[in-house]
Amino acid sequence: MVQYKWIALSNTSLGVFMGFMNANIVLISLPAIFRGIDVNPFTSFQYLLWVLFGYSIVSAILVVNIGRISDIFGRVRMYNLGFAIFTIGSILLYITPGTGSIAALQLIIYRIIQGIGGAFLMANSAAVLSEAFPPNQRGFALGLNGVIGIFGGIAGIILGGILASIYWRDVFLVSVPIGIAGTIWSYKSLKQLTPPNRNQSVDVIGNILYAIALILILVGITYGILPYGSSATGWTNPYVIASISSGVALFLVFLYVETKVKDPMFRIDLFKVRAFTMASLAIFFAQIAFGGLQLMLVLLLQAIWLPLHGIPYSQAPFWAGVYLLPLLAGFGIMGSIAGRLSDKYGARVLATVGLVILGAGLLGLTSLPYDFNYIIFATIIFIMGVGNGLFVSPNMASLINAAPPQHRGSASGIRAMLTNTGSTLSIGLFFTIVIDVLYLNLPGTLTSALTAVGAPQLAPIMAKIPPTAALFAAFLGYNPVKTILSQLPASIVNSIPSSVLATITGKYWFPTVIAPAFMDSLKIAFYFSATLVFIAAVISALRGRTVIYERDMMKTSDPK
Repeated sequence: MVQYKWIALSNTSLGVFMGFMNANIVLISLPAIFRGIDVNPFTSFQYLLWVLFGYSIVSAILVVNIGRISDIFGRVRMYNLGFAIFTIGSILLYITPGTGSIAALQLIIYRIIQGIGGAFLMANSAAVLSEAFPPNQRGFALGLNGVIGIFGGIAGIILGGILASIYWRDVFLVSVPIGIAGTIWSYKSLKQLTPPNRNQSVDVIGNILYAIALILILVGITYGILPYGSSATGWTNPYVIASISSGVALFLVFLYVETKVKDPMFRIDLFKVRAFTMASLAIFFAQIAFGGLQLMLVLLLQAIWLPLHGIPYSQAPFWAGVYLLPLLAGFGIMGSIAGRLSDKYGARVLATVGLVILGAGLLGLTSLPYDFNYIIFATIIFIMGVGNGLFVSPNMASLINAAPPQHRGSASGIRAMLTNTGSTLSIGLFFTIVIDVLYLNLPGTLTSALTAVGAPQLAPIMAKIPPTAALFAAFLGYNPVKTILSQLPASIVNSIPSSVLATITGKYWFPTVIAPAFMDSLKIAFYFSATLVFIAAVISALRGRTVIYERDMMKTSDPK
């Protein structure tokens, strides 16, 4: 008979495979999706942000609540529910009925439903695994689980490229059979090994305060990226300032309330364990540093490198995913190895070295020109993937092992919340740095380039285009110059010589013009990111000895 731990590993791996696959399918297929619903890329970047961020924001808000509720009512039951909700969200995305902005809003709502299902899965998968595997095998199990997720990401890139070229709705349908199979299989095969403590009450006040606080913070970060008035970003928008400051204030109130209630949802007592605290902080800082990196590399490839190497804008999203496979491969190769090593040697050295490698890779990216040699680029991102794999599995095992068995749903929820919140904050910071630097440098650069090429009449128009719009147009697979020209009066377009039009709408002119300013902005972002990674490495090194709760702390007082 198959041991239960392998059943748990295979089922949770199916969940993480589906999650990673879905994330990359959506990322690769966004051009086809936005063309399919007929949305203009220059007026749709707020929709694009919410299609990208809605899932992670909702997951970040819910995972701690769900983790705590799962400790009370049963992790397996909540995990099963996650599969079902995710599948329902996928079906709704497939049948999205509208077009234009209405369809974009529908997609956002249905992605949020997917995010709710994803939160149930994320909050409980690590806890289900930690119950099924003994302490000396948890690193291996969590690492292998992550590696299978990477395979899901690779499958998402390939399937996204294929399905998006056939019919945009199919990119959502592919998750449905996996979701149905996972729902049935988890319902029939998973067992609740740690009895839920139903004598505890649900922390209603804490849940409400936490949800409102995190919604305000993450929504503020999202709208901080968008233009406001004459500013390239919205950080001076009074609503953004009020949203983030109110969210932070409410979060502080929430933390105070959690010290007073009998059964808190956010178990602050877990942070009394040094290994848990340092693992949590390392996750947060590393995720801020790394969470937005893949999106920035996708933009670099789609907006500049791929067009310069002859790839049409319409095909660039798919090829960007293909050219980033070394990053996933590095993580996949090292993830399971690092998890097994952490079971034997502990997490401190492995996770710390992994972060140092990741930081060195970020510094390596700053040395690249915009028309870089792909072999060098692939080597750097592969090494970064190795560093990330060396960090993630041991650090996650360290965090879960340090928590009491009956509170591992809460611990897993805290980990997922820190991951998703850090990722959203990371994307906001990366975009802010890139957009602000482009806002300062790009208008003058475009004016000079248009005058030199023989289209000075376009300079005042192009100089007013927000960098956000130009970047997102390229991200969605549109030629930014062609898209701008399509919206101008025919009299202006007809005044430009045909040879000049052919030059500025070709694959090479816009990437060449924007590249120096874009690379300057990316270098600043990479230096900032490397600094955060090295801070995370110091935190990781300070975690102390490996703590396995069942072995080291059963004789001490247990957080109640």
